[in-house]
Amino acid sequence: MNIREQQEAFEMEYLSPYAALSKNSAGRDVPEPECDMRTVYQRDRDRILHCKSFRRLKHKTQVFLAPEGDHYRTRLTHTLEVAQIARSVARALRLNEDLTEAVALGHDLGHTPYGHAGEAALNAALVADGFSEGFKHYVQSLRVVEKLEKDGRGLNLTKEVRDGIVNHGTDRMPATLEGKIVRLSDKIAYINHDIDDAIRAHIMSEEDIPKEFTDILGGSTSDRLDTLVHDIIYNSQGKNDVIMSDEVYSAMRGLRSFMFESVYTNPTAKSEEVKAKKLLRELYEYYNEHIDALPENYFNRIWGRDEPVNIVVCDYIAGMSDQYVVHKFEEIFVPRSWTYKE
Repeated sequence: MNIREQQEAFEMEYLSPYAALSKNSAGRDVPEPECDMRTVYQRDRDRILHCKSFRRLKHKTQVFLAPEGDHYRTRLTHTLEVAQIARSVARALRLNEDLTEAVALGHDLGHTPYGHAGEAALNAALVADGFSEGFKHYVQSLRVVEKLEKDGRGLNLTKEVRDGIVNHGTDRMPATLEGKIVRLSDKIAYINHDIDDAIRAHIMSEEDIPKEFTDILGGSTSDRLDTLVHDIIYNSQGKNDVIMSDEVYSAMRGLRSFMFESVYTNPTAKSEEVKAKKLLRELYEYYNEHIDALPENYFNRIWGRDEPVNIVVCDYIAGMSDQYVVHKFEEIFVPRSWTYKE
């Protein structure tokens, strides 16, 4: 019995009857030989961790655009915090930690530069051009792992990981309990770390949070995280579901609404978003008119796969980091000083 088989046997003996066992995975679109050391979900986690889209998350906005200070979250640190919360819950419920972590690490791979402002800009551009489905970052995350990574070959992840990635949004529901853990952990992470960042940025203070929420969830970031994680675990133990109590879930949703009103739409915090959206829209229009300016691997996708130009342009822009957007905009639109060369 090799190491992978030992791990699969351990899962069958120890994990909850509701866990997604590695041995029972629905598999990959392209069959591959099994690894002698790692389970299928461990391999998926590693593929995501080592892919280029994951590395670019370190230079993508979470809430504050290009903040001055080392301690504000980026899309990468958000992803790592989601993974930490999700693994803690999965371990307590005896669910598959490797599947949970793989979904968590991959859930935001398709997020745009400049966070939700960038997503809104690309969505508006596609809708205006007749693409009614628009642009959604969770759909793009699936597209990244299926079609964009590894020069168009994709990562060939298991169906369970891909299901968790594309269904982590508020209005969606994953098929596995592990995916459901990530769906809730994503909200828990961003609500609480965005509060922490907003306090650091002097956008709000702890005392500004309505008492109706702090009385239930706690009066500090660590207290709220502790309350929310415990609530999921205690209300999900022994059940074929991942749920929260009505009281705590309602308070979390209320706190999320408060954050939208006080931070996510705050004119101070979001003062640069109009500029960010304009940058992306200008690049979108430019590349649609100058498809030969796209990198070769994106250009070939238009002709080799007969994909719509607009979609491929969105693929390219969505993959950019915040800094790279500015670099490309300056390269294309900002005139350079002329110098005489002998």
